[in-house]
Amino acid sequence: MTPTHQHTPHDDNGGLAEILDLDAEVLAEHIASITAWLPITATPRRIVDLGCGTGMGTFALLDRFPEAHLTAVDNSAAHLERLRDKAHARGAAERVHTVAADLDAADWPDLGTPDLVWASAAMHHMADPARALSTVHDLLAPGGLFAVVELDGFPRFLPADAPAHRPGLEERCHRATDAFHAEHVPHRGADWGPLLSAAGFTVEDERTLTVHIEGARGDAVGRYARAGLQRIRAAAAPALDAADLAALDELLDPDSPHSILRRDDLAVRTTRTVWAARRS
Repeated sequence: MTPTHQHTPHDDNGGLAEILDLDAEVLAEHIASITAWLPITATPRRIVDLGCGTGMGTFALLDRFPEAHLTAVDNSAAHLERLRDKAHARGAAERVHTVAADLDAADWPDLGTPDLVWASAAMHHMADPARALSTVHDLLAPGGLFAVVELDGFPRFLPADAPAHRPGLEERCHRATDAFHAEHVPHRGADWGPLLSAAGFTVEDERTLTVHIEGARGDAVGRYARAGLQRIRAAAAPALDAADLAALDELLDPDSPHSILRRDDLAVRTTRTVWAARRS
C-alpha cells in the first residue's frame, strides 16, 4: 500500500523493496482490517493482486481467504522473486503464481477469470487509468469484486516542530516533491469512484482509514521513516535550501546524533481510501 509497482524511472528496486516490506510490517493490522471489510458475497477462489510489489496485499489476502489461489502481478522481477521467497517461507508457494507484466501495455497477459482483483497503491501509477479499469472489468468474473486501495501521499513521521533547529522540515520536503509527483503520478489522490463507474463497475462501498501508529511500538517505524525520507530526498533536494538539506542528511545518517533512528517521538500518520466495486 504504497507505491505500485508500475514505477517512475528513478525507482531503485532495492530501496523500494525495503519500503514495501516495512509498509507491510508496520501497517499489517490496517491491511487486515481492509480485507475483512470487503463486501464479499461468495468466498473468492481466484484472486489477482495488481502491482503486488513484495507481497503486502498478497499475503493479507491469502490469510483472509485460506482456500484461494492468487496471481501476483508486478513489473519488477526482483519484487516477484522476493515475494516467491516469502511464499515459500510461509508454506504458501503452491497458492501463489507470479506474473511479470507491464500494466501500461495495451495487452495484458492471461490472468484467468478472477473472483477478486486487488490493486493497492497501484492505480495512480497507471499511464492510462481508464483503460486499466476497463481491462480489470473485462477480466473479472461476473459478480466479481475489484478492491482499489489508494493513498493521498507518503506517510508523515516527525512532529511538526522537528527537528528543533529546522522545524517543519518534513512538510517542506514533501512540498518540494509536488512538481515531481504532478508530472509522474498525476492521478495520486484521485477520486476513483467516478472512474470506476465510468468503466462499468457498480461502486458498492468506500472507506477511508486514518492511520496513526506510535513509533514506540517498535524500531520498524524508525526504519520506515528513514527509508521513506531517503527515497524522496533526490526529488526534494533541488527545491530545498542548504540548511534544510543539511538537516535532512543529518536525519538520514544512522551515525549522526540527530539520526531519525534515534528519535523516540516518531509516529506513522497517513490515510488510505478503499473502493469496493463490483462487475455486474
